Amino acid sequence: MKLGAWIVWTAVAMAIGGIVLAGYFVDLPELQELRLLFMRWAILLSAAALLLGILNLLAAHMHKVSQQEAGWPYSGLLIVILLGTLVLGLVFGPDNRVVLSLFEYIQLPVESTLMALLAVSLAVAGVRMVARRHDVYSLIFILTALLVLLGTAPWPFGGGGLTGYFGWLRNWLAQVWAAGAARGIVLGIALGAIATGLRILLGADRPYGD
Repeated sequence: MKLGAWIVWTAVAMAIGGIVLAGYFVDLPELQELRLLFMRWAILLSAAALLLGILNLLAAHMHKVSQQEAGWPYSGLLIVILLGTLVLGLVFGPDNRVVLSLFEYIQLPVESTLMALLAVSLAVAGVRMVARRHDVYSLIFILTALLVLLGTAPWPFGGGGLTGYFGWLRNWLAQVWAAGAARGIVLGIALGAIATGLRILLGADRPYGD
């Protein structure tokens, strides 16, 4: 990118980012309207980028089908389902019962199956980790996983009072320890996003140029 174009795009990014950032702290009607306008533009550009990604995915799989590369029947099935879902959504609308049935009877069972496979994979990975690493952290991991499984899985013959005890223990682990760790990760992501945004506003990073 030439120096003049780089200066222009850097100035535009810094100006728009500064206006959006100032709109959260300065209670000025004109500034608020300008901030909302820029945010609507960003949403439209994100939607356009998503559409381009879908078209690129469709073109890649159509090329795979036309060349009959390895696994091309799965690509053909993906193209048929993608176009069929798109047509149904455009004709009936996203809130129609026909379109919702696709999610309820196809997408949701597939996601549930993948989650079940993920649980088995994590259990196998935990057993392998304990077999290879004999330390305190491996023991904590496997004990926590067992407690969560005991508090989640159904017990034979009702389980008596153990069901409620392990259920309370699972909720305590999920709501205190896991939620605390998740909030720490989210705070880290927020700090990283703030740092990245400031670097773009100051012109240190230029994702819009070479």
